Amino acid sequence: MSQAISTQPAAGPGVLARIVPPAVLAAIMWVSELIDVTLGGFLDRFGIAPREVDALPGILAAPFLHGDLGHLVANTGTFIVLGIAVALLTRHFWSVTIGVAVLGGLGVWLLGPPGTVHIGASGVIYGYLAFLLVYGFVARRLAAILVAVGVFLTYGGIVWGVLPGDPQISWQGHLFGAVAGVVMAFRLGRRDRVRRRPAI
Repeated sequence: MSQAISTQPAAGPGVLARIVPPAVLAAIMWVSELIDVTLGGFLDRFGIAPREVDALPGILAAPFLHGDLGHLVANTGTFIVLGIAVALLTRHFWSVTIGVAVLGGLGVWLLGPPGTVHIGASGVIYGYLAFLLVYGFVARRLAAILVAVGVFLTYGGIVWGVLPGDPQISWQGHLFGAVAGVVMAFRLGRRDRVRRRPAI
């Protein structure tokens, strides 16, 4: 005799618990930047320096470092909004954040121009955006697809940031962050789609 197996997902953390992590990370960015301002920009040197082995820790540090308060202000709102969207729609906030930061950062470290240092949360932001645009279609989740459409209509204009332009802007960070977001969307989306298949 076959036994039915429930396909309902296990209860996860509540809404509040899921929206706190993006806010906490944004707060850490602000604390880091305020410290950096008092140090005259000393911390900015610890970003991603392509192909410098001693700069590998910069892959994890870079999202928390910004060129100035204006740079941080420009990133904060979008980071929180897209981060919360990832957390609420997929419950994969930490996997996506770490995956995008590491994979995107490695891309910049391997292929970025020599003699440069890349800082800022925009690479993670582009990763969130790309993840949200792809995940719903891969996981076949209508709610995620509808959110992806809304995200594209709201933030779609920033896709041009993956192209070379202002030499002071790390388009490489944007590009590799977006690529990492797509990779994470396929990896996690396929896994979630399989988990939702009904038992026979």
